[in-house]
Amino acid sequence: MKHPLPAQPRHIGVLRLSALGDVCNLVPTVRALQRQWPEARITWIIGKGEHSLLAGLTGVEFVVYDKASGLAGMRALWRELADTRFDVLLHMQQAVRASVLSLGLKATVRVGYDKDRAKDRQHWFTHRQLMPHPRAHVLESFLDFARLLGVEDLSLAWDLPVPPSAHREAMALTGDSPYVLISPCANPRLRNFRNWSAEGYATLAGHLWEQHGLKTLLTGGGSTQEREMGARIQALSPAQSTIDAIGASSLKGLLALIQRARVTVAPDSGPVHMANALGTPVVGLYATTNPDRAAPYLWRDYVVNRYPDAVEAFLHQPLESISWGQRVRHPDAMSLIGSEDVIERLEAILAQPHTPPPAPPDMESRAHEA
Repeated sequence: MKHPLPAQPRHIGVLRLSALGDVCNLVPTVRALQRQWPEARITWIIGKGEHSLLAGLTGVEFVVYDKASGLAGMRALWRELADTRFDVLLHMQQAVRASVLSLGLKATVRVGYDKDRAKDRQHWFTHRQLMPHPRAHVLESFLDFARLLGVEDLSLAWDLPVPPSAHREAMALTGDSPYVLISPCANPRLRNFRNWSAEGYATLAGHLWEQHGLKTLLTGGGSTQEREMGARIQALSPAQSTIDAIGASSLKGLLALIQRARVTVAPDSGPVHMANALGTPVVGLYATTNPDRAAPYLWRDYVVNRYPDAVEAFLHQPLESISWGQRVRHPDAMSLIGSEDVIERLEAILAQPHTPPPAPPDMESRAHEA
């Protein structure tokens, strides 16, 4: 017998810890739940870094779990929520760690992925599963949770909070110069292979500087790999054409930098989905992951897609025969992307009318006072 879903939930739990791009893709589902049940309380259990990105999201109570804290952190979170019972818990993380964490949460009904999408036996930990949705984009998979609950308005909205302090942080790095933002490195996980070449990025920087007078802003974390990539791109680029801000901004500051950019260019990583959420044009570089599943949702037409070529070259299979979302874990896959492919997408975006982002509240007030 199926567990009944609440017709009018009073308290909705969302369990999604990571990653940066995924939590950006989940926000439209939260907004849809808020539109359907504006009086409902929404508690989102989220990772530490992901919370620093989304802190201040209107109408959402966050409970933070630091993944580095392990079982001790889980126990602390369970104690924090000991008196909380969710009418429905949306278990939106397909990982053993998240499923174990869910065991200590009180919920009348737990909703998870259908068996075809559930990884690590996630369906063992839920009462109700989504309806099958083969070949769904990640953002659509999240919206499936709202669909199952009967949400009617699934229009996309983000309204990510970017505080004035983040804009001041961004201005300190860039000044008033227009720029294209390049985040060259994806998360440096084992066998990730999502990064394009420093030579390719330097070619873009030269083109943007010489043809459009646009500087290139390099962003990313402070890892050795990212700093070395930034230094290599700068060394290969025309003098004064780049600004190296790798490791120099907070996540809120990165949001402000992306919001102020003419275009964002990055491989499959958090910044392409941040740009998508902020309405900033984005050129995603995809060869090792399937853009039909994980591209920046509103800018899919501008993705440089060499995933089918990589599947053929390195997996030696036709695209239709591999599993949905299978990755091409080969260090040469991203070399299938040519600079001319990326420049073509950039030119198409730069040819469109540009609307500058609105000034943050404190800057607007200063302009009026002047």
